Amino acid sequence: MRLSLLLALVPALAVTARPAAARDLPGGLVYLRDIDASIAQDMRYASANNFTGNRLPGYDAPECILRRDLAEALRKAQATLVTHRLSLKVYDCYRPTRAVTAMARWAQAPEDNHTKRFYPTLDKRTLFSGYISSRSAHSTGTAVDLTVVPLPEPHVAAYDPRASYGACTAADRAPDTSIDMGTGYDCFDDKSHTANASIAAQAKRNRTTLGNAMRAQGFTNYFREWWHFSFGRPGPAYDVPIARR
Repeated sequence: MRLSLLLALVPALAVTARPAAARDLPGGLVYLRDIDASIAQDMRYASANNFTGNRLPGYDAPECILRRDLAEALRKAQATLVTHRLSLKVYDCYRPTRAVTAMARWAQAPEDNHTKRFYPTLDKRTLFSGYISSRSAHSTGTAVDLTVVPLPEPHVAAYDPRASYGACTAADRAPDTSIDMGTGYDCFDDKSHTANASIAAQAKRNRTTLGNAMRAQGFTNYFREWWHFSFGRPGPAYDVPIARR
C-alpha cells in the first residue's frame, strides 16, 4: 500500500471515463509485468484483503502500474535479490486518486471492527496521523509498497474473508508468502516502523535485506512503514482506473 501515504503536493487530474489500456497509460506509466514479469504481485486493494475490507474504486484489475523509471529501478533491485534466491513482491503501486478519496472516507466512517486487525491499538479516526493522507505519492506512480519472498515462492492458504485472523502484529495474522518482517502489510502500529527495536532479530535482518536492496537503486523508505518506498520526484497525480494488461 502504502497507506502511509507520503504527501505528494500535486493536484489530481480530472477523472478519466474509462480504464486505460497499456498503450495509452499517462505520464510515462507502465505495467510492471512489461518491465520485469519475475516480480511477484499481490495487489491487495484489488481484493477484500485490505484495511477497508473491500476492493477500492479504480482497482479494476490486480495489476501493478508504475512510472517507468521506478519500474526499471525495481528490476535492478530484483536482479540483486534473485542471486540470493529471493524475490520482490509488490502489494500496491500506482493508486488512482479515487481510491485515496475512498480511504479517507472509510477512515471517517463509524467503527465496525471488521478490519480492526490492521490497526489493533489505534482508534480508526486517528489514522490520518502519519498513515492516511488526502494526497498520495502512489497516485503519481512514484511510490511502491512491497516485501521479499523466498524462491521458489511458498504455497500458503488463500486469504479467506470469512476467517477470523489475528492482529497484524500477531503470529496468527492473515497468511502471506512474505519472509517475516515483524508485522503484516498495512499494519498501522509502532511495530511497523522500519527501525522498531521490539521485533525479532530475524525480522530486523529481513527488513535490512529489503531496505538495502531498495536504497542501492535510489529508493527512499517511509520510516513508519517498512514496506513503503518512493523514487524520484513525484509528478502529477492521476485518476485513471487500473485495467487488465
